Amino acid sequence: MDKNQMLGRKKKLPIGVDNFEKIRTDGFYYVDKTGLIRDLLNNWGEVNLFTRPRRFGKSLNFSMLKAFFEPGCRKELFAGLAIEQEKTLCEEYMGKIPVIAVSLKDVDGNNFSAAREMLYAAVRSEALRFPFLEESSRLSPAQKALYSRLTGPAEASAAGDALLMESLKILSSLLGTHYGQKVLILIDEYDVPLARASEKGYYDLMVSLIRNLFSAALKSNENLYFAVLTGCLRVAKESIFTGMNNLKVLSVQDVRFDEYYGFTDEEVRMLLEYYGLLEHNETIRDWYDGYQFGSLKVYCPWDVLSYCDELRADPEAEPKDYWSNTSSNDVVRHLIQCAENVTVRREIERLVAGETVWKEIHPELTYKELYSSIENIWSVLFTTGYLTQRGKAEEDRYCLAIPNMEIRRIFTRQIMAWFQENVSRDGEMLAGFCGALQNGDAGGVERYLSAYLRKTVSIRDTFAGKSAKENFYHGMILGLLRFKDSWGILSNREAGEGYADIQVEIDEAELGIVIEVKYAHDGDLDAGCRRGLDQIVRKHYGDGLYENGMKRVLMYGICFYRNKCRVMVLEEKMTEDHDNAAQGGDR
Repeated sequence: MDKNQMLGRKKKLPIGVDNFEKIRTDGFYYVDKTGLIRDLLNNWGEVNLFTRPRRFGKSLNFSMLKAFFEPGCRKELFAGLAIEQEKTLCEEYMGKIPVIAVSLKDVDGNNFSAAREMLYAAVRSEALRFPFLEESSRLSPAQKALYSRLTGPAEASAAGDALLMESLKILSSLLGTHYGQKVLILIDEYDVPLARASEKGYYDLMVSLIRNLFSAALKSNENLYFAVLTGCLRVAKESIFTGMNNLKVLSVQDVRFDEYYGFTDEEVRMLLEYYGLLEHNETIRDWYDGYQFGSLKVYCPWDVLSYCDELRADPEAEPKDYWSNTSSNDVVRHLIQCAENVTVRREIERLVAGETVWKEIHPELTYKELYSSIENIWSVLFTTGYLTQRGKAEEDRYCLAIPNMEIRRIFTRQIMAWFQENVSRDGEMLAGFCGALQNGDAGGVERYLSAYLRKTVSIRDTFAGKSAKENFYHGMILGLLRFKDSWGILSNREAGEGYADIQVEIDEAELGIVIEVKYAHDGDLDAGCRRGLDQIVRKHYGDGLYENGMKRVLMYGICFYRNKCRVMVLEEKMTEDHDNAAQGGDR
């Protein structure tokens, strides 16, 4: 029994904690993934590459493997976990295999020289974990000298490059000699240096360095027992894993190991029950479930833990898109930018509506190729978790869908950003829209909005709720209104007896505008407009505009249905009652 249980406290949620030993010793909740150890040993692969989207537990499993195999293993860390039941495997392997564990997630230099230094620092940091090698009676003076070079400053020379490329092989040789046992090599986030190099223009140099490093350590290394690598993408063999016939790739398509990255439905239910949050199960499923790895549906652990942490502090907390805060979402932006193509635009609309598209997936790409074609973008969206498969693939063709509400929100935000970027380029059209709005020209406003809708991705009605669609079109109108710097624009501000969607003040014309946005699920656009106008009048949304000095108010009911819209307008002029209210009482 741990300290928390003795004191009757709940375990802490491991938000951002990916160190297995810390989780197990400092009172954090742990979802047991130690079955991965058993399956790795029983389904042998000399070099195993796990590719999964970010925030699905790759680094924590990396840390767990290191803690289990390396000499000095604290057996109590695994007490009560699944691997403890595997008595024979534990006796044979626990604490018996020297481990080299290198994470490349921080190798993200702005130029090759900086990245090379970071890579060397990562290797040197790992080498420094073994200071006993300097005194080992089993190592020759020459071997000890090699160790001193590995732990010393980076050598900026051809000899230094050669040392770095051979570094993991050298370290495995030193450890193998000291222990009389072949080593396990763990490499976490192997593709981060490649991604950064591709962004910053030194990709070919980094590919050469990583290829030589991996080839020496993983292909022709007599001291290698086995290796595990993790990353987001499977980079083409001809780029990194040249001639490596011992590589076993375990991607999101594989049924093997499918339960060890991400939370299963049962694991989420157990977590929610432990913290007394079971009532939120359906919301968490809608927002964070839906990924299919192999044949299993899984949740994103980062999201589940983050939302549970907020719910413990505030039971009324709304779900958020925690995942988007950990990435730039560039791949979604690249897809949306292809929406000028009508076919792509319709496919995006189907996905956002909760439907599916069939696409050929190319799992092996170089970073140079990621955005070179729309076909490759579909593959990147799939492998990085923005899209997931539904059912079984047909050869290389996959039925793709947006996994959940969180990722759908990322798509809609990128759609809105793309829309605003596009409309800002057409000043003449924007001026026409704003002029029609100011002049009370409902027909003109409708024509301009319809033209914009034909050019953008529409939000259809099979996936999102009514409020979500209204919010999208609300945001679209706000984006158009930003063209007028001199107009005062308020959104969702208190007005009259409620909150008006959009209020506009045009001081020089002493004109106020109130806009109420509706979405017609039944396609009755006229009825939607009338509901909007009735709401404006009934709740006196224009009263505050009179108080701010406006002499007349235009009230717009604007209703949308997919890529169609209708606009109706009413005009109201200041009355004596309005004037009295504006002055604070009767005259």
